[in-house]
Parts: sequence; C-alpha cells; structure tokens
Amino acid sequence: MTQGQSLAIELKDINKRFGAVHANRDIDLKVPKGSIHGIIGENGAGKSTLMSIIYGFYHADSGSMWVNGQPYKPTNSQEAIQAGVGMVHQHFMLVETFTVLENIVLGAEDGWQLQESLGKARKKLKSLAKDYGLEVPLDKVVGQLPVGLQQRVEILKALYRGAKILILDEPTGVLTPQEADHLFRILDKLRDQGTTVMIITHKLREVLAITDNISVMRQGAMVDHVVTAQTNKEQLAELMVGRKVRLKVEKEIAAPKKERIRVNDLQYFDDSGVERVKRINFNVRQGEVVGIAGVSGNGQSEILGLLSGILKPHSGSIELNGHTIDHTHACDPQHVRTIGVGHIPEDRHKQGLINKFEAQEAYILGYHHLPQYNKGLLQDKVAIKQSCQESMDKWDVRPNDTTLKTANFSGGNQQKLVIAREMEQNPDVLLVGQPTRGVDIGAIEYIHQQIIAARDADKAVLLVSVELDEILSLSDRILVVFDGSIVGEIDIKDADEKTIGLMMANIIPDHLQDKVAAQGEHQ
Repeated sequence: MTQGQSLAIELKDINKRFGAVHANRDIDLKVPKGSIHGIIGENGAGKSTLMSIIYGFYHADSGSMWVNGQPYKPTNSQEAIQAGVGMVHQHFMLVETFTVLENIVLGAEDGWQLQESLGKARKKLKSLAKDYGLEVPLDKVVGQLPVGLQQRVEILKALYRGAKILILDEPTGVLTPQEADHLFRILDKLRDQGTTVMIITHKLREVLAITDNISVMRQGAMVDHVVTAQTNKEQLAELMVGRKVRLKVEKEIAAPKKERIRVNDLQYFDDSGVERVKRINFNVRQGEVVGIAGVSGNGQSEILGLLSGILKPHSGSIELNGHTIDHTHACDPQHVRTIGVGHIPEDRHKQGLINKFEAQEAYILGYHHLPQYNKGLLQDKVAIKQSCQESMDKWDVRPNDTTLKTANFSGGNQQKLVIAREMEQNPDVLLVGQPTRGVDIGAIEYIHQQIIAARDADKAVLLVSVELDEILSLSDRILVVFDGSIVGEIDIKDADEKTIGLMMANIIPDHLQDKVAAQGEHQ
C-alpha cells in the first residue's frame, strides 16, 4: 500500500468465536481502494468467517470495521449491499429455473411492477456487461449455462446492486483454465475502473498472478501482509502452513511392471446420444502414475466413470486387474472395489460422501460389507470408529471427531476423508479424480506424497486433474484428451506446460508429430 492511498476496507481487532473455537483472533486488515487483494490460508484458517463478517452474515464479537472511511457494522447482507459490499460465493446463489435477468433482479425489484423493473434492469445490465466484459445471455435459463457464465451472472448481480467492493470466495474452484483466464481479465477491468476486489483462494499461482497485495491467515490469526510483487510461492506456502513446504514432488524414476489396466477401443455415448468417449486405447501398469490431461469436459470424467463401474461402455472393453468389463459384462462400483480397485471421485459431494452421515459412517461407504466392520448381522461400531479415528489421525482431518456430520467439515477435510477411505484399503489399482480440489497447500503436499508412495508400492495409478501443475508433478506418462479422443501420449521427460497446453487444444507440436502418429498406428 502506497503512502496516503485511501482504504476501501479497514478492520481492527476483529474477534469471532463459535463456542470453544476462536475462528478469528484480533484481525487487522487494510485493503486499498481500487486494488485486488488476496486472502490466503489453509482450510480452517478463518478466511471465510472473516469475509462473512464483512458481508454481514456473521457479527464480530469485538473489534471495529470501516468501509470507505466510514464506520461499518452490518447486521445482515442487505446492509452490506447498501454500503457497496457484494459477495460471490463458492457455491453460487442462483435459482436455476429462472432466467439470468430474473436472477439478477430478484430481491432488487424497482417498484411493484415486475416488467418495468426487468426493462430498466436490462438496459443497465447491457451497459455493465459491455463495460466489464461480462456478456451473458440475459434471457437464458441459468441452469442451462456453464459454470463460467453462472459466475459472471453472480458478479453482474453484485455490480447491479451497486457493489464497489467485491468479495470472491474460491472464484476459480469450478472453472476451466480458460474460464479462469477470462475471469482474471474481468477482474483487471473492474480494478481499472475503481472497484476493489478481495479474493479468497488456495491457489498460489493464481493469487500471485492477479493480486496487488496478499494477506495470510493461519489458525484464525492474520500472520502477515505482503506486496504481491515482492513475494513468491515458497514464502506464501511457509506463511500459510507455519513450516517450509516442498512444492516440488520428490520421486524416483518409475519402474513399471505388470499391466493392471488395459482399455481397448472404448466407446461411450451419454443419455443424449453424444459420443463422449471415442474408441480410446491405453494401458496403466503397476508402479506408475498415468495422468490424463485436458480441458474439463473432454471425456476424462466419463473415462473415470467407465473404469469405476459407474458408467457402462457402449462398445470396446476394459481389462481391469485381471477382470473384463464391457457392454455384456455387468459391472458396478461395488464389484469394482471387490476386485482391488479404489476410486477417489472427482466430485466428493455427488459421489464421495453423504452429508448427513457422520465421518465414521462416510469412512466405510462402499466398504461397509467387509468382515472387519461387521459382527455377524450387525455392524461393529467400535471397529468402525477405531479405523476411522486412525485414518483421521494419519491424514490430519480436522476437526478430529469421528461423530461429526460430514457436512460440517470444510471441503478440504472432506476430501482428505474420502482419499483416506480409498487409499487405506490398499487397492491394487487407484483411480484418482481431482485429488486436491479445494484442499490447502499443506494437505496437497501430503496427498501428493501418498500418491507417489502408492506408485512406489507397485499400485497402478490413473490420475485425472484439471491442475496442469499436478499432472506434470505426479505423472510418469501423460495422456492428453480432446473431444473424447486421446490425441497423444507423452513421457514425463518430454513434457512441459506449453507442450501439454497445445495438445489440450488439439495442436500437436512439430517435434512430436512423428511420435504421436506412431502411437496412433500402434493403438
């Protein structure tokens, strides 16, 4: 912050408790007007609580706040909006059956005549969209829009209500790399036109790319404020975790052995008749990590679904740990687990957890039939609790409470619970989807170490991730998918971000043309 620069937000000695948990401890924060300010920290560091206090969801137990130099103490989000503070939540607050225009106007109608309100809003929104690069189809139903456009709707909704301070909670968590890049261009325009932006994020590369200043939280306290241009990933990671963090994955060269996965001419059509997987071929051997890279929506999710038994192939076959799966052989996720395959799903909420279950109940999902969890016809509650407790200790799941409902854990700790459940069963084959989505930097380090440890213990690991850094760090071979096809395979020694990025756009670099052509003939 430069001398004399005016502040959009100032906080002094903010404290907030939830029972015995001291979520925010004597927080001081200064955010200059017309800047992009990052708030980073591990899961449970208190970031979201602090933003919720600023937005009026929670009330601070003590401390003072100012917005644009004026005392500020909102009792609800409506008062925050009236003061010019808007917030875009990680999980969007939109009515999916309403149009974009109806969602934006909802709760901010101008008078009792709805059509008149919609007409005025349309004119204002067209102007806002043009100014900030936030073009969205105003008459389209929100549920039909991709998540990147839904996020633009949320930003427009805040700007329409007069927000000059915009809080974004994990804004790129559900976006493709291209959508994230477009978001950053939007945020640049907002800053250039005087809007102050606050970003809560786990992603160090992104916070370094887009912000002017960064504040770091740890265990409810603010531990440092840094100028973005004067810091780096290593310093930020150490501030977040309280110790040095190895951002580079240490691993030996792989020594692959027996083939555990063989995919032959695999083809899959979705319910609408669209071919999502187009006669692909590949293999994975024990003792290696094979990564699948591609822009989200190019068939990787369907490949995981087919291998895990969630989806049924239209044609082709899968040889999975000595068993055949095709359209004539019935298969389901339970059967896949019984043949020594663990599956960490891409979406922990839809496929990995039941929010109303306790942690110890969620921990045995899919494995509840195993002898160690049962006594005759009844479940062995003591054994279940003990097994879950041991894994929660090992994987540092917080809070360390086996009876807590899974809905009450942060996203990162939910993820650790799911990964622990699958990996602690010691499978021969591990299907891994987005392993560190919503996970803090310290936990990412541990999860990556465990994936490499599984490889080194002769497990066959198939990794799907939208994080290109993660694919490059963990993989021994990389398959690149585009529009349901494998456009190329590349050994990790030949891989870099630029090469993989081009292949993800179906552009094969000149130096790989002959190799990719040969792979196609071999398949």
